[in-house]
Amino acid sequence: MRPTTDGPIDFVTGAPGAGSLAVDWIHGTASRRGGGPPLQVHQYDEHTVILRQSMAVNYEAPFIFLLFGNDRALLLDTGATADATIFPLRATVDRLVAEWLDRHPGEQGERGGHGEHGGRREPYGLVVAHTHGHGDHVAADGQFADRPATTVVPREAEAVGSFFGFEPDRPLDTVTFDLGGRVLEILPSPGHHRAAITVYDPWSGILFTGDTVLPGRLYVEDHAAFRATVERMVEFAGTHPVTHVLGCHVEMSRRPGGEYPIGATYQPDERVPEMTVAQLVAVRDATVAVAGRPGVHRFDDFVIYNEPRKTDMRKLVARGLAHQLASPVLRLLPGTRRRG
Repeated sequence: MRPTTDGPIDFVTGAPGAGSLAVDWIHGTASRRGGGPPLQVHQYDEHTVILRQSMAVNYEAPFIFLLFGNDRALLLDTGATADATIFPLRATVDRLVAEWLDRHPGEQGERGGHGEHGGRREPYGLVVAHTHGHGDHVAADGQFADRPATTVVPREAEAVGSFFGFEPDRPLDTVTFDLGGRVLEILPSPGHHRAAITVYDPWSGILFTGDTVLPGRLYVEDHAAFRATVERMVEFAGTHPVTHVLGCHVEMSRRPGGEYPIGATYQPDERVPEMTVAQLVAVRDATVAVAGRPGVHRFDDFVIYNEPRKTDMRKLVARGLAHQLASPVLRLLPGTRRRG
């Protein structure tokens, strides 16, 4: 039975708290029919939920994160599909919020609970924000448009900066965002996308890196900005207890350098989504190494598409199409092998 709390939750003492990533992520199916739930839900800890969109719904299979504080929750990204009938993100989040509030109703009597609302957590807020503004991270925003006590942060860089309070004359400074005792640190992170952010959660110790750092294809739109971003991430991780570096996709197999084709809906040998600070440092070092060299650069744990040329993207798409046309059975890009 999970713990219940009537009063304010202490998100500071003992942080980072223990969480679990002992989960078998659903990695698609060899059948073109798909299978499994449209969303996989994993309770990392009592106040942190990690969701993954099914590859049967969209091959991008992005991870989505739900963080609870005393006053409000943060939903980080909304996935790659708008249609609630096949991707019921709103219904899933509503259920998770209701269950959390049942276990942690807040003060029963006088006002004076933690945060701006005090007392019972009603109305309990929800902020819908994004690691960045690409379509596979914002598609289901519309499902939350009419949700009470909910703020949906627009995807554009200017709106993101305004909402989180980035200073115009110091747009790359880290700022804080308080969920009610659970104070997140927000790092502006351009390079992959102008509006990209990295979110550090002191409670879990997780550094949420979006599409900037993950075990897969790292698309570098602006090399100078991307390099500065990963430099700041490494510096930040050197002064904060980081338990996991957690991005939004898995596109690599467990074989070093093994990259699944774009569009793959079956990844039975995929590696785990979480990375280490050492792997973050490796991304930084690789980014330095590819400076001035546009194109595709393969490393053990990731592939850098450094300011990719049209020919690089055509080849990537062509390989993905060849994979899809050839067979629903797994095929991997060069440097990998079939499972077994």
